This record gives sequence, C-alpha cells and structure tokens, in this order.
Amino acid sequence: MSFIRILSAVVIVGFIAGPLVACAGTSSTESTGEFVDGSVLSNKVRAKLAGDKDLNMFQIDVATFKNEVQLSGFVDNAAAKTRATQVVSSVEGVKMVHNNLVVKQ
Repeated sequence: MSFIRILSAVVIVGFIAGPLVACAGTSSTESTGEFVDGSVLSNKVRAKLAGDKDLNMFQIDVATFKNEVQLSGFVDNAAAKTRATQVVSSVEGVKMVHNNLVVKQ
C-alpha cells in the first residue's frame, strides 16, 4: 500500500471518528445524545408535574443531568415538596431526584 493511500485512510478515519469522540460524555459533561435524552426526560417530568393537581408547576424548575432530575423553586408546604419527589420518581427513565424545593413560610 502506498503512503498516499495510508495517509488518505488515516484522514478519512479522523473525519469520521473525530466528531464522535468530541461528542462523548464524561463524568462532568453529557454527550450530545445524553443532552437530547435529558431534554426529553425534563419535558416528561414537567408534563407529569403539570398534570398533578396538588402541585403548582409554575413554581418548580426542572433540570436533568445524566437521568438525574433536580427540582428547584418554591412550594407552599412540606407535603407538596414530598409529592413532587414522588411524582418525578414515577417518570420512566429517572434514576434519582434531587429535591431542592424550598417551602414558603
């Protein structure tokens, strides 16, 4: 095989594999696919929260990272905070819930 063919093969592999490596996730970053999956999961969680009559979805923020959901914002009482964790935990794909909701006083 000639040097030109070998060099061409290396360049082609670099063009194909380069973007895939650049999109790989680490423990502190998400890959492109994980980010999209997290966005879908966040929307499922928001829909489930919005459908619950005991919660005011407009006071709750949802963030997802590697299928772990973080809730932040304000709720009227401790029961609503507990309920939010129960509702979010029931959504398929949620690995863990970090409930940082603050009870208004």
